[in-house]
Amino acid sequence: MTTHAPSEFPRGDRAGDLTPALRTLLSGRSLSEFDATQAFKALASGSAHEGEIGALLALLATRVPTVDELVGAARVMRDNVDAVPTTIDPADLLDTAGTGGAPKSFNVSTIAAIVAAAAGARVAKHGNRSRTGRGSAETLERVGVHVSASRATQARCLSECGICFCFAIHHHPAAKHAIGVRKALGFPTIFNLLGPLTNPARARRQVMGVYAPQFMRPIAETLLRLNAKRALVLHSDDGLDEISILKSTRVNEVRDGAIHEWTIDPRALKLAEADPKQLAPASLDEAAALFESVLRGDERGPCRDLVLVNAAAAILAADKAPTLEAGIQVAAQSIDFGDAWKCFELLREVSAKG
Repeated sequence: MTTHAPSEFPRGDRAGDLTPALRTLLSGRSLSEFDATQAFKALASGSAHEGEIGALLALLATRVPTVDELVGAARVMRDNVDAVPTTIDPADLLDTAGTGGAPKSFNVSTIAAIVAAAAGARVAKHGNRSRTGRGSAETLERVGVHVSASRATQARCLSECGICFCFAIHHHPAAKHAIGVRKALGFPTIFNLLGPLTNPARARRQVMGVYAPQFMRPIAETLLRLNAKRALVLHSDDGLDEISILKSTRVNEVRDGAIHEWTIDPRALKLAEADPKQLAPASLDEAAALFESVLRGDERGPCRDLVLVNAAAAILAADKAPTLEAGIQVAAQSIDFGDAWKCFELLREVSAKG
């Protein structure tokens, strides 16, 4: 039986509001790519009411977003990004940003990005602060990298160091209207998935960990639709949004216009076994010390192995090694020959220029 809202509720659609999208979602239907685009354009313009934004994010969070919804929203975010003014071909640029929201180890993706850059990849590392206070931005800042460097300085870092850090809060004006709502909601929203899809240097290579396995295929299909050159979307069986050295990690790889599914077995790679507590620093100071210890080559235990396998994935995605196993060897040499530490020191020096 069809029910109708009381007469005082219906109203005509207004330019820049989210009511059409909300009606679609409340009816149990998903948004088309066009509908998602229009909704996120309204959100990005600042014309949408906070109540509508909260309703949109909450309704989308009740299920896995569709590829159309992700593509439409990501295109709007990409169209509005405050870009890094680099002349490097986006097809040659790599990002290692994940969704967050998973159990935390240490800043693996950030260290892996530096190791991969030292091995020849060009990395526009996209990142933010973390709910733990030990995210990529906090840790890089603690070890002396200027995380709020200007766009021109970021481009210089890419050119001279092979890596730059793109602090998400400075690059996504379209998302600023949802910041208060996201904090108030207190649960992951579609923005957790959109962030890694909207690299400020328009990188077309990606290693993207997701916080739950049900997001792997939709994200891989979205990256395929968004013209990714090569991307590894992954989630480990112990819940990490990165490759684990404790449990198997499932991978959806976007390559040559198709999605290839495979699994990484840490035992087959002969990676060190560890207590999960060994991989989770208790403070920002501990995270920073571990960050430097791994890059210097002083750390020789499981934290190093965790970095090596995740750096190998980045090296593979950048086509700097033919296999993950070969990528591990390249990553180890990057650290042991001192190249990773030199890359980090240069990033620290160049980023400080502005």
